[in-house]
Amino acid sequence: MSEKRIGFIGAGNMASAIINGVLKNKAKPAEKISVFDLDKQKLDVMKEKGIDVLTSGKELVQKSDIIVLAVKPQNYDEVLSEIKSESNESKVFVTIAAGISIEYVQNGLGTKCPMVRVMPNTPLLLGKGATAMCRSDNISDEDFDEVYKMFALSGETVILPESKMNPVIAVNGSSPAYVYLFAKAMVDYAVSEGIDAKTALSLVCKTFEGSAEMLRSSGDSPETLIQKVSSKGGTTIEALKVLNDRNVPDAIIDAMKACTKRAVELGK
Repeated sequence: MSEKRIGFIGAGNMASAIINGVLKNKAKPAEKISVFDLDKQKLDVMKEKGIDVLTSGKELVQKSDIIVLAVKPQNYDEVLSEIKSESNESKVFVTIAAGISIEYVQNGLGTKCPMVRVMPNTPLLLGKGATAMCRSDNISDEDFDEVYKMFALSGETVILPESKMNPVIAVNGSSPAYVYLFAKAMVDYAVSEGIDAKTALSLVCKTFEGSAEMLRSSGDSPETLIQKVSSKGGTTIEALKVLNDRNVPDAIIDAMKACTKRAVELGK
């Protein structure tokens, strides 16, 4: 990565995951990273890592070449208003909040700054993230590559047009929660049948890992893999009948549509 300074406004889980990936892979030294957060405890943790801890968003923008806005969508207006006076087209901004578009940030800052819009997910914390991103038309390849590598160090990263950035939230951003919900139901059933919860969770996790690898590496479509597990007259067929009778696939699609709808609302 280049010698440019990277700053993070917000030091929560996602910012920590990105920073840890950069430090772990020695892509940038700690002294080239700055952080500001209202939570002193979070800043203390960053300071222990040798990261430059600052006292305001304004100061962070002044000192940084690339600024990652790692705050919740509801806090964007307040943050953009605070840092507007220090923002210009020489600074690159990165938004990682659901529904927050490139135009939204540029309007809030009052300048057509180069930008990257990113939708990461929480497995980034373990280096197993799935991240989607798009770029503004005025960002240099060098700056975009720098941002891309920040996320690619901690998982899979894909580039999409911005028109797909709200729908993709349902695919990778919010979707870990669907998986956890499914896992909880499976473990709850196991416990009701007298199977220890820890044992059941271990089996469920390994099943998810193996199933994901089958999807990735087998060359078969999801439909084909379902068929391969579903012997005629067997147990899996009976389970799938219930899931289909309850319209679980349609419910999942409806849930994803609701996710996208909320993303659009947050960006207005």
